[in-house]
Amino acid sequence: MKQINLDHLVQRVVEELTKKSQEAILFPEEKQLGVKNPHNQESLEHAMQRTPARIGIGRAGTRMKTTSYLQFRIDQAAAHDAVMKRIEPAWLKELGLPELHTRSQDIQEYLMNLDSGRFLSEESTRWLEQNGEKNKDVQIIISDGLSTSACEACIPDLLPSLLEGLALKNLSVAKPIFIHRGRVWVQDHVASIVKCKVVISLIGERPGLATAESLSAYMIYQPNERTVESDRTVISNIHRGGTPPIEAGAYLAELLADILRVQASGVAYAQLRAK
Repeated sequence: MKQINLDHLVQRVVEELTKKSQEAILFPEEKQLGVKNPHNQESLEHAMQRTPARIGIGRAGTRMKTTSYLQFRIDQAAAHDAVMKRIEPAWLKELGLPELHTRSQDIQEYLMNLDSGRFLSEESTRWLEQNGEKNKDVQIIISDGLSTSACEACIPDLLPSLLEGLALKNLSVAKPIFIHRGRVWVQDHVASIVKCKVVISLIGERPGLATAESLSAYMIYQPNERTVESDRTVISNIHRGGTPPIEAGAYLAELLADILRVQASGVAYAQLRAK
């Protein structure tokens, strides 16, 4: 029997999936029941629609079916690419986002040294000191984080919605900036330079096999050297299968306005809202 080169086969499948939309798609996104003659088909189909987990895929002997295995490899490759690839300069230019960098020199340092992504590089620090818009109500940061794919998929819809919502609230907003290889805590460094009241980071989250396009929003009111994680308000799972980006933008504008009203974020914000 001829030996099948599985890696080559997976590569061919990925190439097919990335062709233009008018061409045939081998693996549709809709889940397909792979279990033959299930005991309770209705319950199984219902469960499949309630979770992104790989259930009801069936098996061939003791192994996954070929279609399920190839889809697993495709999703795994998408997660890997989301972390490793760089944002396209044309994408940043189209959105008009100034580019800043953290102290991470490359993706390997970013992944292995957390602190390197928590502070701007010296050059970016100087740029922000000279060109950043100071003393605004809100500073928006966009960062690839651990998923470039999340930025590319969500920001084009989310950012306009967020800016429009903040404008309707009559809040002053500094020009949004993009930070390459940024961690959440880089927002504290940025806030210390531009002296904004609240800073929001829209950052790509660690991809999984369910989606590589999940974005999160981290907000903090006037961070300082004593800031801890519980001081941040977080909205996660922003993607087409979770909270849609346009809807998320409108909601985040409402939330930022409320954070400014109560002058607190994180646990303190929740406690003040509960009173």
